[in-house]
Amino acid sequence: MASPASALSGRVALVTGASRGIGREIALELARAGADVAVNYHDEPEAARAVAAEIEALGVRAVTVKADVGDASAVRRMVEDVTANLGSLDILVNNAGVQTWTPFLEVTEAEWDLVIRTNLKGCFLCTQTAARVMTRGGVVVNIGSGSNKVPFPGLVAYTASKGGIEMLTKVAAVELAPLKIRVNCVAPGAVEIERTRLEVADYAATWGAITPLGRVGQPEDIARTVRFLASDDGAFITGQTIWVDGGLFTQPPWPKT
Repeated sequence: MASPASALSGRVALVTGASRGIGREIALELARAGADVAVNYHDEPEAARAVAAEIEALGVRAVTVKADVGDASAVRRMVEDVTANLGSLDILVNNAGVQTWTPFLEVTEAEWDLVIRTNLKGCFLCTQTAARVMTRGGVVVNIGSGSNKVPFPGLVAYTASKGGIEMLTKVAAVELAPLKIRVNCVAPGAVEIERTRLEVADYAATWGAITPLGRVGQPEDIARTVRFLASDDGAFITGQTIWVDGGLFTQPPWPKT
């Protein structure tokens, strides 16, 4: 078993939506494990550059790559930039995502298209494009959600996208296995980040009280699981959804949000 500090040495990772939140922590965790990291962003170049600077301070290489993951041409250019600047692509983390809270009967076509295009189509486009250049094998980790399993009211587009990601993960794992590419999904529970703090008053206390382990998750909880799956320690794991939720989604009910 490789030490966490060297588990990904010599490998190149691309993390989408890595300028903040869980994506930022995943990018940093992969860098701590020795990977060179491409930091994808959509509209926060300064934040992405700050993450890249933190990565470089860890002694590995970093680049920032702007792309709308729902645009096939942009995804193709992004992957080309990563391989041109870092030499290869071994690890893809599909983290980029958007969320809208709207009652089912009020969801607009534009809202639906935005969420599905970014979350589900983006995951598909990035995985397909990355797999084509993973000539020495590789790893894809898709970031799911409690919405993989639970039908949250007000989140129909988001829930549909995350459920789709879980099945996309399974199909991709089967079809890409002959290419030595493993594909898994990490499904977080209640994780405290800037966005979730705005969703529920006293977010940590509310969700921590009903999580069996007695607390909400932190971005590093998700990032460490991604690092494990990306490393050789997870070499015989593919097509799986790994729940990182402190036991939250083993039992209802969940609080109304």
